[in-house]
Amino acid sequence: MSKPVKRYNLAELAYPDIREFLKESDIIMIPVGSCECHGQHLPLGTDTYQLHAIVKRTAELTNIPYTDPLMYGYSPHHIREVGGGIGTMTLRASTLNAILYDLGRCAIHAGFNKIMYIFGHASNLKVIDAVLRQIRYDTGAMVGYAKPFAERYMGVVKDILEGGPEETPGWHAGELETAQVMAWDESLVRMDRAETCVAKTPDWLPKEFKKNDGLPVINLDGYEYISFMMEHQDFAPKAIMGNPFRASKEKGERCVEAYAQHLAKAFNLLKPIKVEVKHREFENRAL
Repeated sequence: MSKPVKRYNLAELAYPDIREFLKESDIIMIPVGSCECHGQHLPLGTDTYQLHAIVKRTAELTNIPYTDPLMYGYSPHHIREVGGGIGTMTLRASTLNAILYDLGRCAIHAGFNKIMYIFGHASNLKVIDAVLRQIRYDTGAMVGYAKPFAERYMGVVKDILEGGPEETPGWHAGELETAQVMAWDESLVRMDRAETCVAKTPDWLPKEFKKNDGLPVINLDGYEYISFMMEHQDFAPKAIMGNPFRASKEKGERCVEAYAQHLAKAFNLLKPIKVEVKHREFENRAL
């Protein structure tokens, strides 16, 4: 009889498997993505799929389990017009924080002491500081997060991506994201629909203001002190910032591996740390 495949996703495990993981390590990963418009050529689950690839590989390198990735995140700026058929599914900040709190408390209740949220969608980071701190204050657990994506900071993928800064290769539906979805499932990518696009200044701002990428800041005279609450289509009408034609499956696989190796190093360093949870039971789990 063939040896069973090693699995790390809690949804695919039975409780004796969880107990085996806890014998070696008290760390668990909770990946959180999004379901939002990513141009005409990428699926709405782009942030979640590429994150799942990274987390799955990290688990293989560290023998650390993870919860099934949360497909929905904070994406109000991607909803667009009523009845427009865009398909974005967003959670309100209060809803997302409630889910993150409950997942963390369940993991601590089960016996994990170190809760690492892994975010594949940058806008989730705008709303999560308070809730992650609250989990720590309520329980004493170690609570942290990782954000294995690029945007302005190329980090471990800088030598893999080929596009220059003018192409914003780490941004929305560009070179990096297209490549990593190819690595996850190439059949999800419709390159016959792809376009190269750059961010633009919203039409409702004076021409002196400049918009270079997806951050909420506006550039004036070379400085970035001012931000506006913008919709994504204000500066990226087709939900693309970058050159997806530079993407390849091989490049995506290299990026996934680079991120996973970095996370694995971090988590292996965290394994020996002793954390004393002061309050483990999740009593208010019903309301």
